Amino acid sequence: MAYKILIVDDNTLIRSAVRHLIEQNPDWQFCGEAENGKVAVERVRELAPDVVILDLAMPVMNGIEAAQKIRRIAPNPALLKYAGSIGVHQLVSKAEGSLEHLSMAIQSVVHHSPEIDSED
Repeated sequence: MAYKILIVDDNTLIRSAVRHLIEQNPDWQFCGEAENGKVAVERVRELAPDVVILDLAMPVMNGIEAAQKIRRIAPNPALLKYAGSIGVHQLVSKAEGSLEHLSMAIQSVVHHSPEIDSED
């Protein structure tokens, strides 16, 4: 079974590039996207992703606030942030990072997170 991944970023081009990256890996499944933290929390409730990729600086609700709310409603998904803190499994900087770095971060959390059951 593929790991379901939710992309959260206010930049449409970033979301598109990350979605393309996800779709290239047969072990990953793009399950949705959100343009801000508030919508991300709603999507987590609806979609129950295994991994949530969060931007830090977003309108309406930033990535840190979203991570806190996501942890309260769904403690199991691995959280990746593009620069971060609370309950976050991995940190990838947009300024220094690349899609290759993001890909390695996703691999790391889906294969090493005790919260993601690979048997599902």
